Amino acid sequence: MRVVSLVPSLTEAVAVTAPGLLAGVTDWCTHPAGLSAARVGGTKNPDTAAVAALRPDLVLANEEENREPDLAALREAGIEVLVTEVRTLDQAFTELERVLTACGAAPRPRWLDEAEAAWAALPPPAVPPRPAVVPVWRRPWTVLGRDTFAGDLLARLGVRNVYADHPDRYPRVPLDELNTCGAGLVVLPDEPYRFTAEDGPEAFPGMRAALVDGRHLTWYGPSLAEAAGALGAALR
Repeated sequence: MRVVSLVPSLTEAVAVTAPGLLAGVTDWCTHPAGLSAARVGGTKNPDTAAVAALRPDLVLANEEENREPDLAALREAGIEVLVTEVRTLDQAFTELERVLTACGAAPRPRWLDEAEAAWAALPPPAVPPRPAVVPVWRRPWTVLGRDTFAGDLLARLGVRNVYADHPDRYPRVPLDELNTCGAGLVVLPDEPYRFTAEDGPEAFPGMRAALVDGRHLTWYGPSLAEAAGALGAALR
């Protein structure tokens, strides 16, 4: 079977589970290291002609990461496209099983069992949860809003996203508002914007800053097995 993945998380899941299936991946597919598959552009701007030229049996996509016009062009070329939706941890596990089954990757991988066990073993989250803001970009400042996978992970770790009820999933919020929203914690991932100790915490002088691995916070795949422990440690 020949598979093209337009989603970094799914690329890692397939590559770790069934090496050799991937014919093409995006420029942002960084895990696992040493991928030999052809590069077909970004998640938002894949070269659909290059994808079609690889003659895939299946293209893996995500409703948030990929644009519908690109997926429609692939379907018009006669290519099967599997589109995932992942906004909660439970959805992630369900969709990962669906993807791996569609790719013919059997038996069920050990890393998926380990990931489910790691999150199931977490103690009940703290009550009340710690209010936090979670920027994902600056210039302009953009934060996690409603219905996000990362927000669900944080909730399971006792962190309440202050903007979880915002009408937008990724609202742009002025910095002065972020600093007066009642949060005592700012969670700063290193992707999609690469926040660092020198770039990010200084904007939130009244808050504790937690720098976290963006792959642990936003990727759904083999990294989930270690994400619960790693995020929990970073947020303490």
